[in-house]
Amino acid sequence: MIFSNAVLEKYADSLLWGLTMSRPGYKKGDVVLVRAGLAALPLAEALQARMLDRGWNPVLRTDLTPGWEKGFYQRSRKEQRAFLPPGEREFYAGLHGLVALRAPESVTHLRDVDPKRISEAMVARKPVKDIMNRREEKGLFGWTLCLYPTLEPARLARMTLGGYARQIEKACFLDERDPLRRWREIHREVAEIKRKLRALKARTMRLESRRMDLEVTPGERRRWLGISGRNIPSFEVYTSPDWRGTRGVYYADLPSYRSGNIIEGLRVEFKAGRAVKVTARKGEVFARRMVGMDPGAAQVGELSLTDRRFSRIDRFMAETLFDENFGGRYGNCHIALGSSYTDAYDGDQASLTGSGRAALGFNDSSLHWDVINTEDKRVTATSPGGKTTTVYEDGRFVL
Repeated sequence: MIFSNAVLEKYADSLLWGLTMSRPGYKKGDVVLVRAGLAALPLAEALQARMLDRGWNPVLRTDLTPGWEKGFYQRSRKEQRAFLPPGEREFYAGLHGLVALRAPESVTHLRDVDPKRISEAMVARKPVKDIMNRREEKGLFGWTLCLYPTLEPARLARMTLGGYARQIEKACFLDERDPLRRWREIHREVAEIKRKLRALKARTMRLESRRMDLEVTPGERRRWLGISGRNIPSFEVYTSPDWRGTRGVYYADLPSYRSGNIIEGLRVEFKAGRAVKVTARKGEVFARRMVGMDPGAAQVGELSLTDRRFSRIDRFMAETLFDENFGGRYGNCHIALGSSYTDAYDGDQASLTGSGRAALGFNDSSLHWDVINTEDKRVTATSPGGKTTTVYEDGRFVL
């Protein structure tokens, strides 16, 4: 077993902290899905025990193996890719929580699959995603996820399995006596950063680095999010901007593995809110197909910044959960191409209709693809009165 029992116990406790932060008020009888890769079953068992002790009803499901997943995409007909099992919508409509334990046996097994087939299946699953989003907006559903060490991402990150596991322990504070104390400290510090960002009421934000110059409009009725319990670890401070105000060039210097494909050196040029030119040093054809998945896939759904003072992640991990929280020398920023987070709405999310979301510039898509920049950068905010304030520099917030 790659983690000791003591580390597994700390990891399980951290995940439950994250889940109950994402949705306070869990009670006896609540239904929580634990979805796990096969290698992560020891962690799933630790979580199951804790949930049963709390009177919850855990439902355990395993992720598809690489063979199952590749076989499905290669052999299925279009109507099979659009198929949802009987009761699937009903199951998610009664779900109160989700803990996803990522433990990928393979990262590249889908590289020879036609991206169109993958897109069709993602679009077909969107109604389930929408159900969870609606329940989350009403305070009925919460979620968190984590990474369990496996050989394939360790190999792609050029580490041994033991070294990869130690990176996870370090990033999640599992090498400390009381990880929850650290998470609570960071939660308090980030709350102050979010308060200051909100007080700026920025009309635009500009991100500048050696290969990037992007202007984003945070948008009306927005709030800044972060350290909400969704994702262990997570150090980012983010919002879902008004996609219509995006212009300029975004550059992702960190590689991205998606659906079995690697994309390196991604450059996206935006005009009037939409990606009009997508190039990449590697994986360009795939990247273009992702951005063309549906109308919203070419628009921005998230803007995020990570402060290097909080994150202990200093290695490429070939896993978005960790890479989007990269600390290193200069921290990171990332945008997501595709869907927005409606919990960035500063109001009653349950009352936000589809037309209301569209009017405020919240983006809708089957895609949500985080692309990450770790270059030395400067981020400035322009207030409604025209004053420019530096908010992020040298990898840290400077408000």
